[in-house]
Amino acid sequence: MPMSDRHISQHFETLAIHAGNTADPLTGAVVPPIYQVSTYKQDGVGGLRGGYEYSRSANPTRTALEENLAALEGGRRGLAFASGLAAEDCLLRTLLRPGDHVVIPNDAYGGTFRLFAKVATRWGVEWSVADTSDAAAVRAALTPKTKAVWVETPSNPLLGITDIAQVAQVARDAGARLVVDNTFATPYLQQPLALGADVVVHSLTKYMGGHSDVVGGALIVGDQELGEELAFHQNAMGAVAGPFDSWLVLRGTKTLAVRMDRHSENATKVADMLSRHARVTSVLYPGLPEHPGHEVAAKQMKAFGGMVSFRVEGGEQAAVEVCNRAKVFTLGESLGGVESLIEHPGRMTHASAAGSALEVPADLVRLSVGIENADDLLADLQQALG
Repeated sequence: MPMSDRHISQHFETLAIHAGNTADPLTGAVVPPIYQVSTYKQDGVGGLRGGYEYSRSANPTRTALEENLAALEGGRRGLAFASGLAAEDCLLRTLLRPGDHVVIPNDAYGGTFRLFAKVATRWGVEWSVADTSDAAAVRAALTPKTKAVWVETPSNPLLGITDIAQVAQVARDAGARLVVDNTFATPYLQQPLALGADVVVHSLTKYMGGHSDVVGGALIVGDQELGEELAFHQNAMGAVAGPFDSWLVLRGTKTLAVRMDRHSENATKVADMLSRHARVTSVLYPGLPEHPGHEVAAKQMKAFGGMVSFRVEGGEQAAVEVCNRAKVFTLGESLGGVESLIEHPGRMTHASAAGSALEVPADLVRLSVGIENADDLLADLQQALG
């Protein structure tokens, strides 16, 4: 964060609006311009104006976003990418070498699993699966070659909760780095770096952008040296966030706090209704007292977020029918937008995990609860369940 931004405030809502968002020095515009440019005039050979030479290496709009992300996560360096998976790929190729080992969660995003199982494996990276909600299970999965422990909390799509501080200690004891995918929680609800994580991963496509109109990813770190290594690979590999995409996410982070408050409020009402519905066999939401990770989530999260999963009686076909009957909830992949979405993970977002240790239950339905009127959402789910 620039020094001018360091003294604004330590309150999240203020940082979200002001960090990285300096007024344009030429016009005074309060919103950073979209620098839709590929190259920059140099002040003599090697004389870079403001450090900019080529927009793969750096772009002022992307810089504003990266400073904003670092501030919100309490990190020293933020880096923005073309997608969440581009961010993950850069991280893996920065941290790992052929022969290294990673512990991944038994409940991970399907794209993350595919990246390990179908891409990193061919590069010689070894991985094993553990229930990261159990620190002993993580410790048992470690090997002398383990260089990273990968965590999602809440996880996708089973909403599992991992004690970040506890697993961070397990990773540290083994000389490994802890990577936390904070996409579901966002930095407004949870800050993994403060709890001992080394790297935070985001799909900016989701809550950070918040309007289902941009694809992006991010890495945020607290260690300056690691930040420099990641920045080198970001430039060398080139999957950077474009200026317009950066601008869209920067717009989204300004309202993140108020949106997450409403997402969490609505999701709590939805989870409560579903837990009392005769056709629902279980509800997966960390805000429910009966959730096995409720106490840990209450300790490390400000609220419980907008994602709810549930299982229905009647198996896979019944779950698919619920998805098809929804009207206010839009049938679609992704999550974190202002509109409510419904999907069948087994056939959609997590199809790549079929037949593996990460395969999701066939009767599972996942909701991204939006910010619409809660009564309309409840009525829609009740009619969809029949």
